[in-house]
Amino acid sequence: MDLQLQDKHVLIGGGSKGIGLACASGFLDEGARVSLVSRNPDHLQAARKTLLESHPEAGDRIAALPANLRDAEAAAAVVEQAEQQLGPVDILVNCAGAAKRTPPDELTPQHWREAMDAKYFTYIHLIDPVIKRMATRGSGVILNIVGSGGKIAKPLHLPGGAANASLMLVSAGLAAAYGPRGIRVNAINPGTTRTERMQAGLEVEARAHQISIEEALAKASSGLPLGRVAEPEEVANAVLFLCSPKASYITGAILSMDGAVTPMVV
Repeated sequence: MDLQLQDKHVLIGGGSKGIGLACASGFLDEGARVSLVSRNPDHLQAARKTLLESHPEAGDRIAALPANLRDAEAAAAVVEQAEQQLGPVDILVNCAGAAKRTPPDELTPQHWREAMDAKYFTYIHLIDPVIKRMATRGSGVILNIVGSGGKIAKPLHLPGGAANASLMLVSAGLAAAYGPRGIRVNAINPGTTRTERMQAGLEVEARAHQISIEEALAKASSGLPLGRVAEPEEVANAVLFLCSPKASYITGAILSMDGAVTPMVV
């Protein structure tokens, strides 16, 4: 299927690893131009190298831009830099930031603030300058990769869940506010996905229980209805579709991708 993404400029916050990097590869497959944003310049260069290994012809379609997205001015500056290099941003994919898990009795107000800075404001700081530029041009798509913690209150993930819930509301609200100006906004809530962060967790689990990483993965997968965790590319496939003209009437949607771990109607 041709997703009609040829020559679109896609800005990906958190594009140097995991789901963000898988999205970048998918967009390059479709002929898009991709700007990767991450706080760590070394991770960015490693990501660019990885993408060029699979897309050797795409050197002039990849920009790697370091920025601390917790800083609103830095985020606005990197949007300007991305547009100078690859043209107006047609699509924004937010995939940066994650809040730490903390037992409830250990929570302080600082934990709640830190979670909002790590997840919520890293998204808002990119959304704000991008959506206003899109509104001026009369078109654009924003896709926020959030997390199911915003729907299911987990005791160890309350601050992060609060940030996720806020991002879901923001996604639906901005879709309604900017739909008349040609902009679509959606969100995806992935479940357990095999990323670098998950791999690190499996290594800890394996050491703690003196089992292999493969056994730790099997243990993590045993309670999942599909019998396995998601691959980043599977989440990326949904991202590409929702960002494409093939999804032209889908906006304000919150898509659950947890493999039916949490059966729910809404």
